[in-house]
Amino acid sequence: MTAWEELYDAHARERRVDEPAKRVRAPERTPFERDRARVVHAASLRRLAAKTQVLGPGTDDFVRNRLTHSLEVAQVARDLAHPLGCHPDLAETAALAHDLGHPPFGHNGEVALDELGADAGGFEGNAQTLRILARLEAKSFDADGGSVGLNLTRATLDACTKYPWPRADAPSAQPGKFGVYDEDRPVFAWLRSGVTGPRRAVEAQVMDVADDIAYSVHDLEDGVVLGGIDLARLDDPGERAAVFATVRELYLPGVEEAELDAALARVRAVGSWPGAAYDGSRRALAALKNLTSDLIGVFCGEVHRATVERHGPGPLVRHAADLVVPTGTLAEVSVLKGVAAHYVMRSEARLGLMERQRQLVAELYAALRDRGPDALDPLHATDFHDAADDQGRTRVLLDQVASLTDASAVAWHARLCR
Repeated sequence: MTAWEELYDAHARERRVDEPAKRVRAPERTPFERDRARVVHAASLRRLAAKTQVLGPGTDDFVRNRLTHSLEVAQVARDLAHPLGCHPDLAETAALAHDLGHPPFGHNGEVALDELGADAGGFEGNAQTLRILARLEAKSFDADGGSVGLNLTRATLDACTKYPWPRADAPSAQPGKFGVYDEDRPVFAWLRSGVTGPRRAVEAQVMDVADDIAYSVHDLEDGVVLGGIDLARLDDPGERAAVFATVRELYLPGVEEAELDAALARVRAVGSWPGAAYDGSRRALAALKNLTSDLIGVFCGEVHRATVERHGPGPLVRHAADLVVPTGTLAEVSVLKGVAAHYVMRSEARLGLMERQRQLVAELYAALRDRGPDALDPLHATDFHDAADDQGRTRVLLDQVASLTDASAVAWHARLCR
């Protein structure tokens, strides 16, 4: 028995459909290496290249899309997981998969689909991720002919579950956030076998923190490069107050302004924080890249130190511990997220675009509902025919729209909504 097999027992490595080892591979891969490969080759991962991160994928050649963001989250997750003793491939797979459920136009499309699917349980990107991994991706089938998606191990599916509860059980601190639709409760019960309550796996916590760290610095970088963020504006007390108001509204309600001011001061004290306005030169871009690298290193280091102080050196796997994010680190990450949200996501031009995107999603959904299975692609048309009731058919329509990229959603709308 290997060291990994001792840490992740047969229950953790189990798949819903048993699979014999493939003899053509030498040396044989671990179950978590196989899981990672399946996600890397999944169609839903490829589609993320054409889905919005903060700005649309066609906006500029430099900015992140959902795929490049996911790759960066995966790297941060490996950096966090390795010193804690988590299996790095397991943490990386969860990070690669964390945004698979996002529909076209990112969180904006998610809001629109949630409203459209209210009578069938709504829509949530994390619940959609589980649905994709365990049902919609074409890879494996059970003895009854039902799809089991990529047939990932229990530990991997658990690590991909950011919100391990159905909508009805969402905690008051996270209303509207959930990780499983009622229709998918059987697989959820399987992957959570042996776990009591809503506690997340360590690897899921690593994925979640890596996501926060990655987009806090990378959205800032994208905003600076595109001219939406001028870091020198943070010298002005009024500008800082406006940013802090956004932080409190979106990320840290109730936090004191002095705490946020101190957090901003700490990140601005990082040696690579730019001392001059961004001018588009190679030197300026290099300085910005060094800043993102340094900040990621600082945040990962703070989380690692705090976690080891509480739990010891590890290894920390599955449900043996909880990742510790120091209050100061959380404030620092949230302030950076708030800068990007205030100056980029909440710009007047973007707010108008977001309204048009939601309208497009609503009109496309209505056209698919009215036209029925003939308007769906073959995979979803089959699911529509097999659905037991109206709620099941609504779920299939949501699946279809969510599967589209930004560009294909626009193309489908042009074709079906004349």
